[in-house]
Amino acid sequence: MSGPSELSGADAPAPSERRPVGAVAGRPNVGKSTLVNRLVGRRATVVEERPGVTRDRINLEAEWNGRPFVVVDTGGWLQRGDELDAKVSAQAERAMAEADLVLLVVDVAVGITVEDEEVARRVRRSGRPALVVVNKVDNDRREADAWEALSLGLGTPVMVSALHGRGTGDLLDEVVGRLPDDALPAASPGADAAPDAEDGAGVEECPRVAIVGRPNVGKSTLFNRLIGEERAVVHDLPGTTRDAVDTVLDTPDGPVRFVDTAGMRRASRTERGTEYFAVVRALAALDEADVALLVIDATEGVTHQDQRLAERIGASGSPAVVVLNKWELLDAPARAGVLADVGDRLAFLAQAPVVKISARTGRGVHRLLPALRSAVEAYHQRIPTGELNRAIRAIQAAHSAPGGRIRYAVQGASDPPTFTLFTSGRLPATYLRYVERKLREQFDIGPTPMKLRVRLPS
Repeated sequence: MSGPSELSGADAPAPSERRPVGAVAGRPNVGKSTLVNRLVGRRATVVEERPGVTRDRINLEAEWNGRPFVVVDTGGWLQRGDELDAKVSAQAERAMAEADLVLLVVDVAVGITVEDEEVARRVRRSGRPALVVVNKVDNDRREADAWEALSLGLGTPVMVSALHGRGTGDLLDEVVGRLPDDALPAASPGADAAPDAEDGAGVEECPRVAIVGRPNVGKSTLFNRLIGEERAVVHDLPGTTRDAVDTVLDTPDGPVRFVDTAGMRRASRTERGTEYFAVVRALAALDEADVALLVIDATEGVTHQDQRLAERIGASGSPAVVVLNKWELLDAPARAGVLADVGDRLAFLAQAPVVKISARTGRGVHRLLPALRSAVEAYHQRIPTGELNRAIRAIQAAHSAPGGRIRYAVQGASDPPTFTLFTSGRLPATYLRYVERKLREQFDIGPTPMKLRVRLPS
């Protein structure tokens, strides 16, 4: 892996083909995320009965009648609003511009609004194929009201109730019928890739890197910097990211899936509803990750919540890379204090490399990919049994264990490296730490957790 400039420029690997994309768009609170969950067949996005819950573009894989495609959930488009609303609307417009089919969702209970008409005008101006989806058509009486959507000038509407599933089968038939048969070239090296149906080389097999941390430490800014485009909405308001947003990035060492997650606060400060489900998704993304990037605001130092998150990473079994963001804002004494804090308060992540960056300017970000490569390689490392036992004998020859000895050892698993020690008696915890340290040195096991299991004689 190498720096971001090599990932998004002319020397980047040629973009692979992707599945056709349908973008679900519309003003806030018309049921877009509920419809997306219905289309993909699972609760993949955060849904709550209030506007503005979805903010980022969320790409999800779907399939209907053997036809795979990608569904993009977008934030609600607003003609007027504050700075955050404008960024959310810009993300929605970009998703519409890049889609093979735009699903414009309107609410039959409210009727066609000025904002619905403006979104429709922008879709027509883009020249993208479009389909109007009238949502909340829960019964036959609502169908008469749904025909008002013809005034949008985008053809015959499809009537559904996303909440109850009414009409979604007909909608899926219409969607796959309108999507192009041939996959189009990916928009950019940072765009989401999809598995190749011919050779089975799916993107799910590439390393998953979860970007985690407290709210407002710069996770989304780092995510956008890594992938080379604004996929995640960035704003000074804590809690801007709600869903886990992921993108596959082509690197010289192969594809890597980066996952931007919601900021995680203490449980006592986490609201029910939107924030609660956002944190649940962030924790799920961490559990599924091969590597975790723990982003810390260097200007605030290592907080108690940073420690709790580091403990959660340790419990997940994933290797970690500690990222000190906003490093450029510190003077020399403050930097020394932060590094001392990392060594003291994150001692249980002692093997994790520490990378100092500025996500805003990009300074130091090029060091992340080599650190991730080392972590992934160490995570999957396997050591032949013969070499392992020669090392164990040398370790014991240098310093024998009190009260017992290691007869032989095997590596029972990787992800992370897990070793079973068959012993003649109980070994002190201090001696096991000594064995772990020596094995790391002998086999150059990098920044990854290691497990030692002791089997006593029966």
